[in-house]
Amino acid sequence: MTLRRLQKWHGAGNDFLVEVNEPGAPWWTPSRVRAACDRHLGVGADGVAVATNAEGVSMVLWNADGSVAEMSGNGVRCLVAAVRRATNATWGELDVATESGVRRVRMSLDGDDGYGGVSMGPVTLADPPDGALGLALVGNPHVVVDDDASWSVAQRELMAATLSDEVGGTNVEFVTVHDEGHVAMTVVERGVGWTLACGTGSCAAAAVLHDAGRVGADVLVENPGGVLRVQLVDGEATLSGPVHFVADVEWNAP
Repeated sequence: MTLRRLQKWHGAGNDFLVEVNEPGAPWWTPSRVRAACDRHLGVGADGVAVATNAEGVSMVLWNADGSVAEMSGNGVRCLVAAVRRATNATWGELDVATESGVRRVRMSLDGDDGYGGVSMGPVTLADPPDGALGLALVGNPHVVVDDDASWSVAQRELMAATLSDEVGGTNVEFVTVHDEGHVAMTVVERGVGWTLACGTGSCAAAAVLHDAGRVGADVLVENPGGVLRVQLVDGEATLSGPVHFVADVEWNAP
């Protein structure tokens, strides 16, 4: 057994185990990620985010099923908050190297709570599969669907699985537009399942709906776990939202 010291954070309910470490041999494997994220037999989380400090801070992000994720708007905010807490830093912004490129994160913390903004980069729209409103790439792929209150959870899950297979693996967002500045969304996340929030998905939903002329360029996206703000300028998105420190964790890893 190996003792790993982690921090648990969540961004609007999207929860992550964050390890802040020095450069060294990679330790995490898909099986270890699955064990840590298991909500019954492990600690429980939507994913694991590992911060390394070689030449600047970089993020390696794992989904709960052990697959590697390219990007997470909530995950990178949680990682930056964890780095700041672990190092007792007072800076207000940090550049983080991710699989999708360098992302600048602005962060303010007050005790266990914080609020941050992430420059998410370009949102690229593509032709969607049949039955979807749009397809967007925000470092990772998303299919956006107009929700229908008459659909059951099982129907949404089947639709998400079908659309994901058609695109080769994707997150699927079910959206309801309240007005031009307010959208509600639920999401089946690739490699995780239903999540309480998705940052890249919120950006994808806002961009697809904006392209369709149904929302403006500044949108509040109501996720089940909290509200995220998406601002669109010249094809690029900025995501803002809360973070909350849950616990320091000593995990007796297999």
